[in-house]
Amino acid sequence: MQVYRGMDIGTAKPDASTRARFDYRMIDLVEPEEPFTVGDYQARGRRELAALAAADRPVVLVGGSGLHFRSLVDPLRPRPRDPEVAAAVAATDPERLAAELLAADPDAGEYVDLANPRRVARAVEILRLTGETPSMRARSPEAAALAAYRPELPFVGVGIDPGARLADRVARRLERMLDAGLLDEVAGLAPRLGPTARQAVGYKELLGVVRGESTLVEGVAAAQRATVALARRQRTFFRRDPRIRWLTWQDDPEATATEVIEIVERAWTS
Repeated sequence: MQVYRGMDIGTAKPDASTRARFDYRMIDLVEPEEPFTVGDYQARGRRELAALAAADRPVVLVGGSGLHFRSLVDPLRPRPRDPEVAAAVAATDPERLAAELLAADPDAGEYVDLANPRRVARAVEILRLTGETPSMRARSPEAAALAAYRPELPFVGVGIDPGARLADRVARRLERMLDAGLLDEVAGLAPRLGPTARQAVGYKELLGVVRGESTLVEGVAAAQRATVALARRQRTFFRRDPRIRWLTWQDDPEATATEVIEIVERAWTS
């Protein structure tokens, strides 16, 4: 979500002084009205990586989205999109979409969360565009390569896990964001949030506050629950990846950074 201009506080973008010190990429690429798919992210991100590799510059990939991470380093091939087909799918009742998907692929529920309307809609869009079902994708050579965690781009992976302190750290982080003006940021962006941006955790929950549909206390509590749930899903996703070395979060960021650097140096010199 840091690709969106103006979505600064809620996406925890680095501040101006940090961005002046380090060469950040993939930030502030598009306006919040615009959709920005994994395919868009992969195309832009791989161009950046190729340019940095040509200049013999080291790269650090940082973030929480496992799918976006794998789109950069692994043989992930995003499926095509079509605005007209997507609009037709979006105008269809979610139950009918699920029925359409199951009619074409009775095992679709094993690979697509049928309770998630967005994932069902995307699966139906792919089905209508390519005739490819979730089961077909799951049994493809690409899926086998992904399941084997064979990267297209070599990397050293390090994960930092706060463990049981996750909920507390999320609560304090959200409090800092609110103190920094997150609610005003959401209110200012509300009329401009497109189909991708409006799904951002924190923004989605606080939009209800801005619209008067919930109280600030309710919105903040919902944002906190959604953030914790997202972080847990991300942790589960990355824990499956055998290429990642896990560390326990320390309150001393410098000590954690030193440990990460030592892991990377050992890996590249071995």
